[in-house]
Amino acid sequence: MNTNALKRFATAARQKLMAQVTAKLDYVLGADSPALRERADTLRQLRYELTTTPRAELIERVAYTWFNRFVALRFLDVNDYQPAGIRAVSAVAGFTTPQLLDEAKNGQIPDGLPINSQRIMDLLNGKLPSRDPQNEAYQLLLIGTCNALNGPLPFLFEEINDFTDLLMPDDLLSPQSVLADVRDGMSTEDCQNVEIIGWLYQFYISDKKDDVFEGLKKNIKITAENIPAATQLFTPRWIVRYMVE
Repeated sequence: MNTNALKRFATAARQKLMAQVTAKLDYVLGADSPALRERADTLRQLRYELTTTPRAELIERVAYTWFNRFVALRFLDVNDYQPAGIRAVSAVAGFTTPQLLDEAKNGQIPDGLPINSQRIMDLLNGKLPSRDPQNEAYQLLLIGTCNALNGPLPFLFEEINDFTDLLMPDDLLSPQSVLADVRDGMSTEDCQNVEIIGWLYQFYISDKKDDVFEGLKKNIKITAENIPAATQLFTPRWIVRYMVE
């Protein structure tokens, strides 16, 4: 496993996700559209959250939530662990778009997903207006997949029923999307090792950890929200075995 490559991927993904979540936050707070009017309750929840949570902290939290889910979905895809047997963020051989979207475009949506299947089909068939119907349909499919995985993996996939899905990055399908980075950054070979998840977490927060320790040099106190970045490090299996033995 190439940990240097994993670190480059994780730190770049954090920066991209935070930028995209920031842009999405600015958009949903300032725009007016039929789609956003349908989410009026969620928008009110988001505005209230911003009265109790610093904006930067909320952006950080949402960005990490999506990183965590995208990484987990890629790991499940590569190892054929998806309950429905359909890859959520990865393509099958010979295709370029995620299998989950390709199947939906052919009228096949996995049973058991808590989603409005008719809305997805209407988006893909052009019956519903949308700036980017494929991307919008795929977002709904991904949210449904994450919520369905709450059953077998509740510790990893908390049910998304708030503004987290509202702030999902818009671009999920282009070659420059964060999901393209996830597929490139998590090779099939690397995903054979479950330790990849732990390494990616450590690398994802490494920039924040550096900021915290730089602040300590300037006598800036570590706040509660920064403690994880300063103290949570991944412990490889060989160290665990050594400590246990």
